[in-house]
Amino acid sequence: MTPPTEPFSTAGDPELGRLLKDFQQELTAIEGLRDRITSVVGRGEAAEGRVVVQVTQTGALAGLSIDPRAMRLGSDQLAAAIMEAAGRAARAAEQEANDMVAPFIAGTLLDEDGTGGTRWR
Repeated sequence: MTPPTEPFSTAGDPELGRLLKDFQQELTAIEGLRDRITSVVGRGEAAEGRVVVQVTQTGALAGLSIDPRAMRLGSDQLAAAIMEAAGRAARAAEQEANDMVAPFIAGTLLDEDGTGGTRWR
């Protein structure tokens, strides 16, 4: 007997064909999710919008804008404003990534209450 030329041949088994098609669609969706998550950038502001920080979903600094009026704060207050804006940006990026992942984990063991209330981390 010769082996089939396609290792996942579904000839004669429509249910297996349907399962494989569903699996391939889910895999494609997960790959798209991965690409979208890597492009997440959160934005945070402080000092009445005079300090704006952008960070990636991993927390890497992606942008920093300091309005010249923020220089009047003094170095300690300016540093605190940058840290505050960075924290807000990180939380925004985390929330955006969580919102993207939520549909994929809803109703699974990763979703403790089954309603999407617990987020993937």
